[in-house]
Amino acid sequence: MTATIDETFQRPVGELLRGWRERRRLSQLDLANQVEVSTRHVSFVETGRSKPSREMVLRLAEHLEVPLRDRNQLLLAGGYAPIYTEASLHSPAMLAIRAALRRLLKAHEPYPALVVDRWWNIVESNAGIALFTEGVSAELLKPPINALRLTLHPDGLAPRIGNLPEVRASVLTSLHRQVASTADPELQDLYDELRQYSSGERTEIAAASEVVVPLKLRHGDHQLSLLTTIATFGTPLDVTVSELMIESFFPADEMTAEYLREN
Repeated sequence: MTATIDETFQRPVGELLRGWRERRRLSQLDLANQVEVSTRHVSFVETGRSKPSREMVLRLAEHLEVPLRDRNQLLLAGGYAPIYTEASLHSPAMLAIRAALRRLLKAHEPYPALVVDRWWNIVESNAGIALFTEGVSAELLKPPINALRLTLHPDGLAPRIGNLPEVRASVLTSLHRQVASTADPELQDLYDELRQYSSGERTEIAAASEVVVPLKLRHGDHQLSLLTTIATFGTPLDVTVSELMIESFFPADEMTAEYLREN
């Protein structure tokens, strides 16, 4: 059973820090050298023999690359107030961010681009997203639309993806890394769900000659080939902003580029 957030808060900060250290596959010596403290001090913090200061919690979290959401949890577990805000996407504080994102997405047209949150729910998208939503089940288009579910669901894009085994393998591999990195139970549930879609089918990785896995998508009588990139905000201080990802699609060949420009 996955621990709830409240249960996480009840766990000692040292235990939580040890979990993050082990998740990053670092020894106490490795972490101590990075933070420039003694191995004994790291050990005492993890076992609860020493209570870390607020500054030490943050230093350890930074070197362990703990997401901002989870840094707040570490602070609470250590008896300190969270320092990272978590603004609602619809709050006044996010208006400028969302306006900037919309301009960025608009500038990317006619190619598809979207903004997703930590759980791959679509927050913003441009007109090019119609390439992916056309013909899919109405159930999958009910907010919040999950980009990965939309891609791999049998009633979503999956039947139109010409290289589905490769795309599925790439998506699941990336999501598995994200689950391992964040220990997020919602992402784990999403990963388990997406794996079920391929039950009984072969899952293949891209050919060794390929640098990246393109998305080969059938649209009408055409097969389009798209490449994708993911961008995030640099040095965010808000939990919500830190978890936003901008996924931009680019034509992998001139035929795709010309088709998207004309349609």
